Amino acid sequence: MQPTPLLSVRDLAVEIDGTSVLKNVSFDIAPQEVLAIVGPNGAGKSVLLKTLLGFFRPSGGSISFAPGTRIGYLPQRFHVDSYLPMTALEFLELKRAMPTRLAEVPAKQAGRQALARAIEQTEISPKLLVTPLAYLSSGQLQKVLLAWALMNEPNLLFFDEPTENVDVVGQESVYSLLHHLQDHLGIALIIISHDLHVVYRYANHVLCLNHTMTCYGEPQTALTSAALSELYGDHAFFHHHHFNEKL
Repeated sequence: MQPTPLLSVRDLAVEIDGTSVLKNVSFDIAPQEVLAIVGPNGAGKSVLLKTLLGFFRPSGGSISFAPGTRIGYLPQRFHVDSYLPMTALEFLELKRAMPTRLAEVPAKQAGRQALARAIEQTEISPKLLVTPLAYLSSGQLQKVLLAWALMNEPNLLFFDEPTENVDVVGQESVYSLLHHLQDHLGIALIIISHDLHVVYRYANHVLCLNHTMTCYGEPQTALTSAALSELYGDHAFFHHHHFNEKL
């Protein structure tokens, strides 16, 4: 029997200032699954995530979350002012001070426990914790933002290009960490990515998006040459063929 989806989207449509941005988008994501969203720049991928988060109101279709679904979100960009005198730990302490959903545990105690767990789960070192945010690398900052998201104990995480502007070593670290969280915490992931290696390696399903849904399914079957050509143009065929020869 198929598990109950954490999230079901049916025939979703979004208009912004009278312009159609998304239409005919449908998918499910079950516990512990990874859904990758791919498509060219300006295809509506970030709009889709922000609509799921409630920042945009659908103009059609439906979005249904299972009872008890808790969401975490890492944005595509998080600008840190170089003059901001705040360490990684002080930044996370801000989240700890927020109200907790665990009403049976005193708020301060629950906050300390959530912070300690998030630091352990993201493998943030003591040295990194006392480093000012402005001096963190892109990969290190992503770890801190991930710890922030994990303090809510989510079972569904949204990532908008989680390794944009992160070097290759940092990218591998971030994706390995996400895979670890999926395996050990049972967290489902929705990831926007341009990297087909990431999609093939980590995703259970892929959604091809170019204002409308052009393909959906397991990466090995959904990402055909025709599907990629429709997304990215005819030159995508060469890259897809060359990539599959290496698999």
